[in-house]
Amino acid sequence: MNKPALTVSEAVASRSSKRAFLDTPVSATQVREILAKAQRAPSGGNLQPWIVHVLGGTELARFRTMMRERRAVNAMGEGAEYPIYPEHLVEPYRARRGQCGEDMYATLGITRENKAARIEFIGGNFDFWNAPVALFVCIDRTLGATQWVDLGLYLQTVMLLAREVGLDTCAQEFWTLWHKTVAEFLSLPENVMPFCGMALGYADPAHPVNDLRTARAPLEESVIFHGLSL
Repeated sequence: MNKPALTVSEAVASRSSKRAFLDTPVSATQVREILAKAQRAPSGGNLQPWIVHVLGGTELARFRTMMRERRAVNAMGEGAEYPIYPEHLVEPYRARRGQCGEDMYATLGITRENKAARIEFIGGNFDFWNAPVALFVCIDRTLGATQWVDLGLYLQTVMLLAREVGLDTCAQEFWTLWHKTVAEFLSLPENVMPFCGMALGYADPAHPVNDLRTARAPLEESVIFHGLSL
């Protein structure tokens, strides 16, 4: 018997960034259905600014081979095309980011002092954490910050639709560090910029890192009600 689909609330509650995937295949049909439904994601003026490249099978293997070759020559990457975080991250954001990293490494038993182990683990980004499907979400360079917001709406829609059918994801802004290689592999025109990657597949339930549940601030820290009696 097929398991019932998750409700929206269940999909939101169960979604988290997974950093270890099983090699269980995901069918092209299933990926296509998720992305077809995600076309309903909202965007200002209905611009639909997302441009998505999907890699799997031999093409994903070819990309991974290219990355191993590029890393051997230049381990530090090509430099971010956009700042992932502000240079001077203020509170409370700095503390939240730091706590997220500490909580993640704690699931693996990696101490703050063990820099080599931390670097080795985070290198899993290069393999999309072993996921069988990889997405690259791109955007036209002529578009502005508001359309980047639209990309976020699209990404969340994809992630929740994946949860609905029992799949997991990990969005990766990491790939802006290798934007030239990504653009070359995908044969992107000059006006199209790789924004981020996304790993898609079945999370490994036995891997401790997938037990990570990052903390969320109390509602009162983020939401102010006006004119509503609670």
